[in-house]
Amino acid sequence: MSVAIFSNYLNAAVTDRRYNHPMGSLFLHEFHHHLDARFAELNGTETVNDYGDWLAEHAALRQSVGVLDLSGRSRICLTGADRVRFLHGQVTNDVKKLRVGDGCYAAITTNKGKMESDLNIFCLADELLLDFEPGLTEKISQRLEKFIVADDVQIVNVVPQYGLLSVQGPEAEQVVRAIGLFGWGERPREPHVQANPDGSSGASPHPFPVKALDSVKISDATLGEIYLMNHARLFSSPLPAKRGEGQGEGQHFTSSPRPSPPFHGREGENISSGFDLFVPNPSLGAVADKLIAAAKQIGGLVAPKQSEGGRACGWQAFETARIEAGIPRFGLDMDETNIPLECGIENRAVSYNKGCYVGQEVINRIHSVGHVTRELRGLRLADPASAGLPLPQRGDKLFHNGKEIGFVTSAVKSPMLNANIALGYIRREANQIGTELVLRTVAGESSAKIVEIPFLGGSPCQRP
Repeated sequence: MSVAIFSNYLNAAVTDRRYNHPMGSLFLHEFHHHLDARFAELNGTETVNDYGDWLAEHAALRQSVGVLDLSGRSRICLTGADRVRFLHGQVTNDVKKLRVGDGCYAAITTNKGKMESDLNIFCLADELLLDFEPGLTEKISQRLEKFIVADDVQIVNVVPQYGLLSVQGPEAEQVVRAIGLFGWGERPREPHVQANPDGSSGASPHPFPVKALDSVKISDATLGEIYLMNHARLFSSPLPAKRGEGQGEGQHFTSSPRPSPPFHGREGENISSGFDLFVPNPSLGAVADKLIAAAKQIGGLVAPKQSEGGRACGWQAFETARIEAGIPRFGLDMDETNIPLECGIENRAVSYNKGCYVGQEVINRIHSVGHVTRELRGLRLADPASAGLPLPQRGDKLFHNGKEIGFVTSAVKSPMLNANIALGYIRREANQIGTELVLRTVAGESSAKIVEIPFLGGSPCQRP
């Protein structure tokens, strides 16, 4: 995504405000169609819902490895000499600390501290790459452009040039290494130090992004410039026991400091690692084909059952695994009514030492007070067989001792737990782990119990 690559697009893009490009169908629509994909719409963009067996796809993500086309997500680049200083003043995390090849997770907020989006920020050699939820490109671009006064900053929608493939699951690193692109990898800092067969340490001949949200550029004569990011999208550390413990303070990771190895969580089940590949659209099909072939080969060797082997995966399996991991999604579990401190993202998205940014005064004041009135929690719902009720919908109310104290945001039947689970916001007077609640939907009332999230798996430091 160098300036040289995009220089031909910048001049043309200026006439349409540099970001207003319709997304339409997935670039690889026909590729997925030939894999028997079934499509769905997400925030006005096309996505693959499944390839005919979403349960097998979910099992692959949890037990071996899955390959996803996330090209429907929004992604923009900030270029110009003032890009770092400018973005630092717009988001909740510390952008100035990022070196080339680093990344961080952050939120962009209003001057009242309300969320407008969450963002994955990658510091490239000549740009800052922002990756966020589908359908928000124009909104976030306009929000940022509003604050550009005399700054040397340009906003470029890179969706027309680059797609996004994601490899998620315990064997994700093996799959990414297997496609054979790392003879061209260039890490701008020290190479990855790994153990040699004799137990000594040495520099890997193929630099690899080993920390979360680290990135490496891979230049290939045929495929072009590919950016590989260490990004475990389905791994989530447990929330701090008390809000205010373990704040991010500019930490440059989304979930765990070192998510790459397949850690083992509760009940001995693997915790996901993962990688994103930003690929030039003309090469997207070739790289997807390589990844899927490698996933089938490697995932088939490690999966307990044939049905859990590596494969292409769709949104339904990914979304189910996301909720099992207790990871909030903007637009569903977080929106414009929330401040980041309510959402379970404070310890990885908010720095209290970085200085001024839009919304900082409100967020710091609430942090100083020491609590918010509500927080995101995990819910174990009544046994669906005994309750005879469908899954709750977003906004369905929760009660404690006859008083309304919260609502549901996401809900799913977990294949791993064989139980209905949900995420939702609960007022602080009733949000302790183990509290029994009443869920009220159009179909009737049922029980719900607050439980720890993630529902499956634990942090590396808690593994047996």
